[in-house]
Amino acid sequence: MSAPRKGSRRVSALIDRDIKRLSESRGFSESRLLTHWAEIVGTDTAAICRPVKVGYPRGGFGAVLTVLTTGAQAQMLQMQVPRLLERVNACYGYKAISRITITQTAPTGFAEGQAQFAARPKAKHTPPSPEVLAEARATTGAVGDEGLRQSLERLAANIISKQRP
Repeated sequence: MSAPRKGSRRVSALIDRDIKRLSESRGFSESRLLTHWAEIVGTDTAAICRPVKVGYPRGGFGAVLTVLTTGAQAQMLQMQVPRLLERVNACYGYKAISRITITQTAPTGFAEGQAQFAARPKAKHTPPSPEVLAEARATTGAVGDEGLRQSLERLAANIISKQRP
């Protein structure tokens, strides 16, 4: 292998300055929060939300992180705020963010409000084997109500098939 040329630089070194400048214009002193969002909050949470900006209230302590999500996911995200706050502050290394606000948007809309959220891959459903169905029928055979028995049979088949490798 040949030694690198004297004037050559890594691509990351060329764009680091621009990424830092753009992230700081939105209040992000730590650009890693933007670039490694999925690693910080987890892939399931990152699939439904994006960090938008960090604001600093007057006279308040700590910053406010604004997170963008769709209206349908806002309630689920609201329940995760304490965990998000803990993970985001772990990224900073201290309690930099004191509060998280959630902003809702439509998945498509005006250019500034558009957000591309990755769709979660759907789990592949495989029907249970005949042996599993027979065991589920045997388990729920004593139930008198037909609708309840069928529901319990489907539930039992799911449980039995997940327990077996």
